[in-house]
Amino acid sequence: MKTQVLSAQQTGAAAAAAEIIKNGGLVAIPTETVYGLGANGLDENAVREIFRVKGRPQDNPLILHITGPEDIERFAHGVPQAAYTLAEKFWPGPLTMVLPARANVPRRTTGGLDTVGLRCPDCDVTREIIRLAGVPIAAPSANISGKPSTTTAQHVLDDHEGKIPLIVDGGPCRVGVESTIVDLTGRRPRLLRPGGIGPEELLAVLGDLVVDKAVTAQIDQDEVVRAPGMKYRHYAPQEPVVIVSGSREKAAAYIRAHFEPGDRVLCFEEELPLYEGCAPLSYGREADVDTLSAGLFAALRELDDAGIHQVYARCPVGGGVAYAIQNRLKKAAAFHVIDAEELL
Repeated sequence: MKTQVLSAQQTGAAAAAAEIIKNGGLVAIPTETVYGLGANGLDENAVREIFRVKGRPQDNPLILHITGPEDIERFAHGVPQAAYTLAEKFWPGPLTMVLPARANVPRRTTGGLDTVGLRCPDCDVTREIIRLAGVPIAAPSANISGKPSTTTAQHVLDDHEGKIPLIVDGGPCRVGVESTIVDLTGRRPRLLRPGGIGPEELLAVLGDLVVDKAVTAQIDQDEVVRAPGMKYRHYAPQEPVVIVSGSREKAAAYIRAHFEPGDRVLCFEEELPLYEGCAPLSYGREADVDTLSAGLFAALRELDDAGIHQVYARCPVGGGVAYAIQNRLKKAAAFHVIDAEELL
């Protein structure tokens, strides 16, 4: 199979993608968060292909991408008012809501659960593909399962050339980390995954929010999860990643003291001079957290090299998008964090 890449601005790109979706095929689609590996979310055979191509565990749920709030009731029931309030505030945008699934949503799509994640992406061409296909698109991130996510069409091509018929190239992803996921099926709203919408923003709208333990710590492999990215090691290059927290100076002193040939350092642009001779790679500016989210996965993919022994990573602090970056880096590091302030 030859994988075709079409620009999102190219005439007929959306129609070509929609035709493949309608016929049960897979298409890589751009969103503001990351590129997705998309298929008809109501077609079990098409969804099965997503899991096969990605090498994704069968119990890891998929998110259905829809065109707007008017589609919520097509695929979910018992929808609370909070869902519409959130949709009005944050859709189109990087927010997924977990709701009770209707019977028309296959359990293969939901990872065997009776709930479904719904999202309206902030990407014109992808919403047009959904509209033309006439079905919701199930689309996890378009990387090989467990590896760093894809934020450019080239990343997708690197992982899936010859495996899928089409990639729609919408340029680099603006947000750069996957969507925020909030579960609205319980007594209290629950944050299952941080993303482009910060927990503070959700709390301001909902008035209440519980943070699931999977956000801040590794959970048991036999636990049942309600959203993608909660259980398995994600976003990781093949070599071990260690997060080193603390001040710039103490973190640099710790890393330099333990650095060995074959190691790499993932740091903020402002810190590059501190790691001269330690093969540093910047993924953005600490003073501009949006550059960190946009650059994180590209940097992790660059570090996905069998010749690298270990990666020492610096992580931003704070809420909002920084909170999502913390989550992704901690997942990549299997929650291995060293506090340089305590050791030096």
